[in-house]
Amino acid sequence: MTDDRPISWQALQARTSARIGLARAGNTISGAAVREFQYAHVRARHAVSIALDINQLNLSLPHIEVESRAGDRDEYVRRPDLGRQLSDTSRESLPHGRYDIVFVIADGLSALAAQQQGPAVLAAIIPLLADWCIAPLVVAQRARVALGDEIATCLGARCVVMMIGERPGLRCAESMSLYMTWNPKVGMRDSGRNCISNIHGHGGLSAMTAASSLVWLLKMARMRNYSGVNLKDETCTIEQTVRPDGQKMLLDRTDQ
Repeated sequence: MTDDRPISWQALQARTSARIGLARAGNTISGAAVREFQYAHVRARHAVSIALDINQLNLSLPHIEVESRAGDRDEYVRRPDLGRQLSDTSRESLPHGRYDIVFVIADGLSALAAQQQGPAVLAAIIPLLADWCIAPLVVAQRARVALGDEIATCLGARCVVMMIGERPGLRCAESMSLYMTWNPKVGMRDSGRNCISNIHGHGGLSAMTAASSLVWLLKMARMRNYSGVNLKDETCTIEQTVRPDGQKMLLDRTDQ
């Protein structure tokens, strides 16, 4: 039998963050809905325009600050190509070594996302990489995803993870993505990367979930020596437990 009972707007609204079933005033939506939409638009524009405040990251790890060749946020938005290139001073500040991986917290198109999500994801992932040689953390201003390729090349890292703010939407202006690239090089195509997106606190991925997916991708990339479209995310199961001393830790159950 077909269930012909009407579905309420409230039930549908509970399943999505989309603007559906909005209150109406005559032949248009209500003034409150219009103002909420306008406010969301202002928040999205604001997220693109503000610069990354490194002090707000509250980093406990030593880090290196770099910037792209874009001189300011306006030029960064107008010239994406400059956001993919390190400034001369920044290139010279990166010490070359032999590292397995480098993490880069980058403003991208939402510095708020990097500030709010970056440290939490980093704190979740670092304990899982005890057998990896990790390069100094890099914090990048006015950065596009491909800037990570040049950073990794300068440092001598086999892998780079860009933790970068996404283009703000009208529902969330603080969403971050992780871009993992194995064997990065300048001029690399985006098909050579893996992306974990929608990391935010408004119904998106949590820091723990994002870290779980990234660990699996990193393990597979190191095993197969490549990343990108040929590396599918068959996300492992990572469980959180509490040690006797009260500290939280993660256990990888993939191989059990």
